[in-house]
Amino acid sequence: MSQDDFLDDRRRASEDDYFRKKDRELIEKMRQAAAADRAKTELSTRTGLSDPALIAELGALGFTPDTISVLPLVPVVQMAWAEGGITPAERDMLIRLARGRGIAAGGAADQQLSDWMARRPSDDVFARAMRLIRAMLDTGTTVDGSLNADDVIKYSESIAAASGGLFGIGKISAEERETLGQIVSALKAR
Repeated sequence: MSQDDFLDDRRRASEDDYFRKKDRELIEKMRQAAAADRAKTELSTRTGLSDPALIAELGALGFTPDTISVLPLVPVVQMAWAEGGITPAERDMLIRLARGRGIAAGGAADQQLSDWMARRPSDDVFARAMRLIRAMLDTGTTVDGSLNADDVIKYSESIAAASGGLFGIGKISAEERETLGQIVSALKAR
């Protein structure tokens, strides 16, 4: 075999490796795109939202088909943070509410809720999530159950009263009343 034949074989082998690598990358991108499309479709189905911009906003907030069940609890989490921190009683109530809504311990939605209880989400996250919940309520759809605006408000009131007051007096603070007013306005607006 001549030197030229050897170099031609080496060049062809290198080119083949290059194109195999590019093919694998393309196949992986196609798989990721298909998975993203499936996730968008499932989010749309589970939330009743058909507007691609709203589905994109869900994704931008980090919601996936595995975590969307915690979306209706965002106002309740906001209420728990109203006074700057979540008390043990509020934390217990949030966890009981999550379990009652089918959010399993250790799952992705439970992890998201735990993260929100450990670190307060930004006001922007609360506002955007509230708009998405309102959009869902407008479609008549709820995520994984029959939670409606009145239920969310009731749970928010319960969280506000969970740790406050002495002998039942002053259970809901001024900060909590203000937050509750924002939640009611956002969820009851039409």
